[in-house]
Amino acid sequence: MKAVASDSAIVLVVDDSPESLGMLNIALNNAGLMVLVALNGAQALSIIERITPDVVLLDGIMPEMDGFDTCRAIKQKLPNIPVIFMTGLTDSEYVIKGFEVGGVDYVTKPIVPDEVLARIRVHTQNAKLTQSAQAALDYAGQYVFCVSNDGALEWATPHVHELVDSLNGDAPCAWEQIQQLLAPWLAQGDQSQPLELTNFEPPLQAYFAGEHGSNHLLVRLVTPKKTKTAEALQQELPLTKREAQVLYWVSFGKTNWEVAQILDMSPRTVNKHLEQVFKKMGVDNRTAAAAISIRILESDEEAVG
Repeated sequence: MKAVASDSAIVLVVDDSPESLGMLNIALNNAGLMVLVALNGAQALSIIERITPDVVLLDGIMPEMDGFDTCRAIKQKLPNIPVIFMTGLTDSEYVIKGFEVGGVDYVTKPIVPDEVLARIRVHTQNAKLTQSAQAALDYAGQYVFCVSNDGALEWATPHVHELVDSLNGDAPCAWEQIQQLLAPWLAQGDQSQPLELTNFEPPLQAYFAGEHGSNHLLVRLVTPKKTKTAEALQQELPLTKREAQVLYWVSFGKTNWEVAQILDMSPRTVNKHLEQVFKKMGVDNRTAAAAISIRILESDEEAVG
């Protein structure tokens, strides 16, 4: 299903009365809304296969497929879309039935355009807030935030708030700096390369994570991995500085001769260091020692991602 790129709400009006459709089409268009019309449930379902409306105005009583069955079918495809029933029946049984099948509100005929417009504004806004909240929950365990096209913050996951609160000790200032850097990056239209946020400690990278709606962008924060050195091996393993250096280069597949050239020692000395490394690590050969070393060197120490 394709969402039409438009700043105005898209309203799908479903009614078997051409007169009602014509009146609502004029009133909603005059209010700046984009209007789609369907004379029956089947047409409505065909439309939402191609275009996703923001709200549906649905006649409750129609021949063949009535509004209640149509609402059920719409909700199966678009569970979060608000459906407002239009009905000339004030009997509470029909009102209750409309809510039971997924309707969020109802208006009675004859339709009062200003009332319908007020209901549309309320329910489309509520739907957008719900979608944003749902998206925030979906990304809750990640370092993702949502911005407008100019980089202004709209929402951020708890992980992002915690991170930004820790940057330079001034969260409002940090968000302002991030927005100033994001705006030109987003405006250039090519986010294939990450945005470097090097003025923070630790330095960060911002990756484009996709679109959320027509005018909202998702951004993911990542701390670039630091290249570990032999010191990391010495901290994790019971090795001397020189033994850790030898193991470090062995983990890169270097031969004893190559390690000797790098560390300015003889191959015989390298071999003696390796004997001590194997003994201290409780392994029998360089392959096993290198495997442990690689796990330490490649262990994830990213703060975010």
